[in-house]
Amino acid sequence: MLSYRHAFHAGNHADVLKHVVLVEAMRYLLRKDSPLWYIDTHAGLGQYTLNPRPPAGQAEWLDGIARLWQEPALPAALEPYLARVRTLNPDGQLRRYPGSPRLAADLLRPGDKAWLYELLGKDFEVLQAQFREQPQVRCTAADGFAALKGLLPPTPRRGLIFIDPSYEVKSDYQRLLDTLADALDRFAGGCYLVWYPVVQRAEALELPSRLLALQPPRWLRTELRVKSPPAEGYGLYGSGMFVINPTWTLPGMLGEVLPWLARRLAMDESATHVLQFDLP
Repeated sequence: MLSYRHAFHAGNHADVLKHVVLVEAMRYLLRKDSPLWYIDTHAGLGQYTLNPRPPAGQAEWLDGIARLWQEPALPAALEPYLARVRTLNPDGQLRRYPGSPRLAADLLRPGDKAWLYELLGKDFEVLQAQFREQPQVRCTAADGFAALKGLLPPTPRRGLIFIDPSYEVKSDYQRLLDTLADALDRFAGGCYLVWYPVVQRAEALELPSRLLALQPPRWLRTELRVKSPPAEGYGLYGSGMFVINPTWTLPGMLGEVLPWLARRLAMDESATHVLQFDLP
């Protein structure tokens, strides 16, 4: 069984991909003066402490954000993402990593709003404590799949919806598809960012084609695979982002950084990347 609880994998290669996409999309949408809603269906802790001497099997950030941290030849397009990580590590020592809620909340303007959902009780308590002094950020202990229905369409008619479930159970795949189908009926113009694992499991491998079957008006799919598929089991060897109504800047930015990331984060010689989109 795949286990992708955010705290166990903070700062790994999948986080790098998903958060590069998130920061780029947020920055573009915030160019307009009108208010924006950010909705995070599976928020996690919000930010994470990186163990400098992690136990075996919990050192994923060393093969993720750590490889970018002091890279002298970093592509310019990655600087906005790294700048957000640096704000949590002002002394230059990489000790903390921002999750999607922290990244998004730090970019919001006074008139914007963030809605963060987390179902796990202990994780929710940590999340809520982080944003207690930010009234424009609302944290709710609830199932984000179910809660999304009540928020769409957003009042300002502008929204970025970040969907990042753990996929610990097979039902997450179908729930994702059902939730997206309903969301597009309610708010077809929203920008939806969907993370998914690349693992040797039928539900995961079929997910991109099933997402396309929803017939989104405009879409982008990107994947970063850092090693060969495991000979046995469902180990994570890559991840993807499927974006509905992507910002116009995403294809160009990803086209620039994906080849570099595939080389820099490679764990064997089979590392590769995917970038497909349809922006009529």
